[in-house]
Amino acid sequence: MRTTIFAAGVLALAACTSTAPDDADSGAPAGADTASRRPECDSGEPLTETLSNDATWSLCWSVDPQQGLVLTDINYTPPGAEPIHIAHSMAVAQLEVPYDSGERNTEDITDAGFGGTAMQTLTETECTGELVAAAIPNIGDGTHGSTPTREVLCSEVADGGLAYRLNEGGEVFTDRRTDWTLTTISKVGWYEYLTVYTFGPDGSIRPSLGATGDLSPADYTDPEHGSAVGPGQSDHAASHSHNVVWSIHWALDGEGGLAVEQYDADPTGETGPEAPILEGALTEIPRPAIAQWTDRRWWRVLNPSVRNADDHPISYQIDLEGTDSFTFARDQEHHGPDTGYDVAFTNHDPCEVYATGNRGQCGAGVLDYVEDGADEPLDDVVSWVAVGFHHVPRDEDQSPMEMHWQGFGLTPRDLTATRPDAPQGREGINGQPEDSPYLNN
Repeated sequence: MRTTIFAAGVLALAACTSTAPDDADSGAPAGADTASRRPECDSGEPLTETLSNDATWSLCWSVDPQQGLVLTDINYTPPGAEPIHIAHSMAVAQLEVPYDSGERNTEDITDAGFGGTAMQTLTETECTGELVAAAIPNIGDGTHGSTPTREVLCSEVADGGLAYRLNEGGEVFTDRRTDWTLTTISKVGWYEYLTVYTFGPDGSIRPSLGATGDLSPADYTDPEHGSAVGPGQSDHAASHSHNVVWSIHWALDGEGGLAVEQYDADPTGETGPEAPILEGALTEIPRPAIAQWTDRRWWRVLNPSVRNADDHPISYQIDLEGTDSFTFARDQEHHGPDTGYDVAFTNHDPCEVYATGNRGQCGAGVLDYVEDGADEPLDDVVSWVAVGFHHVPRDEDQSPMEMHWQGFGLTPRDLTATRPDAPQGREGINGQPEDSPYLNN
């Protein structure tokens, strides 16, 4: 197995104390608060949407002057089950744009902000769904200046493609799905950024950042640091990175009591009758830490005390799906050149808001948060997920640029004992089938 070293803490074999399921016939988590959970929205406005399989998402949304779109009190209700409190909050925690020439680096969230006047008013061209208005604070922390109400959020339910298909002995089980997407647009300099969260009927969440607008007219350089976009070998637009970090403060039907694990599957060097043999295992991350992505690796945040009907702890899996690794330029200044991370885990602290440029009493960014909490057990978990995109300009970027995207997936793992919307005739499939025609193949 691969030896993995985290930035803080010592790895231990994953072990969870179990709580026996209260109702073995139910796919819903046992031990969860099953009271009706409509967001109270102490801050922000409520939104609720029911999707193709009768699963329901409910949450609160607001516009922060710096972070832009902020989602809070996020809940998922599987079909025919009770609500599950997924996360306390979710937001973009930083967007850093360093240019390859070394001449410029911006921290767009803390330097400029995605809210206020940067938050764009949407029209039916940008949004084919429902336009939703909110008060947009303009200055500083939002307590000063005017707060005009504008239509800045697009709430859209759209076809999400094929949900599943199974041909079992000539009987075909198949259906399509709808996805719920929330979108805002923020203009920072020459770029325009789409903050997008897509919620699936299966409980999945996909945070994404899209970029369009125009290449910076001030950032042209030489062939070693850019790409020619003018006639012949002229006008080299500087290459640059879009380094984005999202923060997710998890709930998983609990107030604390959470845990974090990393999954790795490694070749053993041995080969079976038809394929190489790999061994996979979950390893606990017991304390605040940073970690890097590699092949066949993912992470999950779980609540060991809340179990589904199969007595498995409910959790969410963080899938990076491959990413351009990077180190934050400002972090290198303070922590040295080898300070990159793809995922970090800390305990929640209301002072720890931004991934870099925090300018608070609790540290400048994620690396400080990890170092400061190195002796604490992970409990009230915040995930910091970093996804980089290296943009080498091309002729087609002029003008305006076609949308280009970066993001990651949050996949439910054991949130329910079986798929939450099993079609008629497949409801009883749980574990290895005894009568499958494939068993004799």
